[in-house]
Amino acid sequence: MSQDTLDPFRKPPPPPTAADDAPKASNRWWVLVVISLAQLMVVLDATIVTVALPDAEKALDMSEANRQWVVTAYALTFGALLLLGGRIADFWGRKRAFVAGMVGFAIASAIGGAAQNEAMLFGARALQGVFAALLAPAALALLAVTFTDAAERAKAFAVYGGISAGGSAIGLLLGGVLTEYASWRWCLLVNVPIAVAAIAVAMPLLRESRAEGNTRYDIPGAITVTLGLAALVYGFTRAAEESWTDGRTVAMLVAGVLLIAVFVLIQQRSAHALLPLRIVLDRNRGGSLLAMLLIGAAFIGSTLFMIYYMRLVLGYGAVKAGAGALGITVGVFITAGASAALLPKIGPRIPMVVGALLCAGGTFWLTFITVERQYLTHVLPGMVLIGLGLGLVFTAVASTALIGVQEHDAGAASALINAVQQVGGALGTALLNSIATTTISDYIADKQGSGGDPNKILLDAQLDGYTTAFAWAVVIMVVGAVIAAVLVNAGKDALPREGAAVHVG
Repeated sequence: MSQDTLDPFRKPPPPPTAADDAPKASNRWWVLVVISLAQLMVVLDATIVTVALPDAEKALDMSEANRQWVVTAYALTFGALLLLGGRIADFWGRKRAFVAGMVGFAIASAIGGAAQNEAMLFGARALQGVFAALLAPAALALLAVTFTDAAERAKAFAVYGGISAGGSAIGLLLGGVLTEYASWRWCLLVNVPIAVAAIAVAMPLLRESRAEGNTRYDIPGAITVTLGLAALVYGFTRAAEESWTDGRTVAMLVAGVLLIAVFVLIQQRSAHALLPLRIVLDRNRGGSLLAMLLIGAAFIGSTLFMIYYMRLVLGYGAVKAGAGALGITVGVFITAGASAALLPKIGPRIPMVVGALLCAGGTFWLTFITVERQYLTHVLPGMVLIGLGLGLVFTAVASTALIGVQEHDAGAASALINAVQQVGGALGTALLNSIATTTISDYIADKQGSGGDPNKILLDAQLDGYTTAFAWAVVIMVVGAVIAAVLVNAGKDALPREGAAVHVG
């Protein structure tokens, strides 16, 4: 066993050649297993806690305004630091970054599973996002340097892509099973044995590799964008607790906008920018990413209330609620393949616009939910429509965001697709949760002293809050569709060839 295997955190040797870097054929598929476990863990944690959230909220006495931090703390740090994590993995060493990310993710998961209060849980989720931002790009880079044969690489990335696509659905189901038959805490603790097993296999198999070139990191950029996004999320949260005109609410929202403006200035002047602005200033790329930001914000934010509706209003158990959300996954799988076949024939704009409008239509369907158990007529059709739309949007955005990108920007552009989705989800969840919570509070205040049944009033208030959040989500999705229609004008011939760039999932 080499010294590098015994001590993966020491300064790595000069980058090996492709032939030296690739493990033996008998070991490569075990490397794929390890990397797939890591990717599954990262993707699972975006959804696994959603089904468990009502239980965690009750156990830790969270407020309705603060509960969204369980989702947003992870998505915010993951999305904001993903580009920096990829750069660190490239220059620090991919094996080193992978192992450090796995260890850190497992420790953060253990802290979250043992949380005694909401602050401890929120902090653990944020820490998970930090290490996921290091782990995900390292895993993908290791996959690329391990499988050098074109046919084998295609098979490996097919497995990786399948896990990325299906991980969210697995997270909903697994979250329901663990919550109902064990505890909500196991939705976090389950990562520990997965990480231990992956590290045990990874240490002797993975070979170190790193990139040459400028190894300086844009730390000021990473700090300002993370603090700016956190300030916006906190401002949305405080608006639910106080009001939109509260002095501290306004101050945090203004601070968030200013910090993001400072981030843009840093990117303009930095020689080693975290996000080279040329990537997002392209009309097609910028338009598709902005549409993804809005659609992701509305969809991920809405998912929280779909689960809460099934669990608190319809009275579904955790497993049934997790299974009830799979209509979205079915829709995605139906249209994702069809969209990939359509893009070379009609270009990206039509699928992107139609997909966004299908998402809006499905979410609008959910505004008609009632307190009755009418899942098949009031919930499932809306979810399937949303899934059909997402399949079209995600495939079109993934292709359009890479149009005309230079070779040295391909990694950043690919990672940006996922970063935008995570950041949008964090902001959308915080905003829609604030709208729903405010609506619920106002409804209850209006009904106080009316002499009605308190339980019925609370149920009606929750329904009013959820449908209001869905309505605002519809507006956001329609805006996304308009942006795609106006800005995205690439023709079918402009799309990159299949496999031109690798997406960090």
